[in-house]
Amino acid sequence: MLSIGIVGLPNVGKSTLFKALTKKQIDIQNYPFTTIDPNVGVVAVPDERLELLAKLSNSKKIIPTAIEFIDIAGLVKGASTGEGLGNKFLANIREVDTIAHIVRVFDDADIIHVHKRIDPMDDIEIIKTELELADLETKEKRDKKKGEDLPKLDLLADKKVIYVFNVSEAQLKSGWKAPMDGVVLSSTFELLLSEATPEEQKLYLEDVGLKQSGLDELITKAYTTLGLLTFLTTGEDETRAWTAHVGDLIPRASRAIHTDFEQKFIRAEVINWKVLLDVGGWSQARATGKLKTVGKDYTIQEGDVVEIKI
Repeated sequence: MLSIGIVGLPNVGKSTLFKALTKKQIDIQNYPFTTIDPNVGVVAVPDERLELLAKLSNSKKIIPTAIEFIDIAGLVKGASTGEGLGNKFLANIREVDTIAHIVRVFDDADIIHVHKRIDPMDDIEIIKTELELADLETKEKRDKKKGEDLPKLDLLADKKVIYVFNVSEAQLKSGWKAPMDGVVLSSTFELLLSEATPEEQKLYLEDVGLKQSGLDELITKAYTTLGLLTFLTTGEDETRAWTAHVGDLIPRASRAIHTDFEQKFIRAEVINWKVLLDVGGWSQARATGKLKTVGKDYTIQEGDVVEIKI
């Protein structure tokens, strides 16, 4: 499962965002170090294709693909040398696939900024510096063990980073623009959305001029950043989404379904999800020549609906 670590300075809105993501009741306070041990939540990846395919196949259940979000307690300047909760947090970051770096943009006198000012770009540099310093320490430890058979260094600076600019609802509504590539959202607005009915969510999004929530954008961004895609299976038992890497050959991608499939793969039937819907099902797709039979050299594509033969 794809894992994303939510990191940032204290009091930037990480735990509020995490609560919106998972709807977990976790302690949210306006002081640093509320989160001591990382909270972990598994979140379904929104995919409107699943319901459409399930209806076509009369599926008994729908299983979306999922992302594991880990709320890692706030880093501070000096974390690499043990300041704050220091090395414990850095160890948590090493275990995730990518980092969602929450950057505070909102101004609120009731929520204390650890440096008593709002400066998004400076905050970004502080976290980057701490990760780089931690990597330097890792390299120094390796250099002291010259001659030993060492594993590849797991450097924090090598992690893919998605910058998430946490704005106020007023800034969101006014169309605040990020100074660099990233996702702009309001954690308090996302929490409001997560607690609303679908009808209310639509109205709230329209009110701020958005087509989708910031969290949906974050999930989409994570897939793009890590070079991931979604393929699908559908039938009477279930319609399900699976995750693979862009460029994976189909035997490799089929490991997501079962680890034995890569070795036992013979061939597969493949069709784009939209084409399958347009023709009205597997039988019609086969009869009209829309269904492709592919071998081990086929590269899996976003939105492929597959049936693996082993």
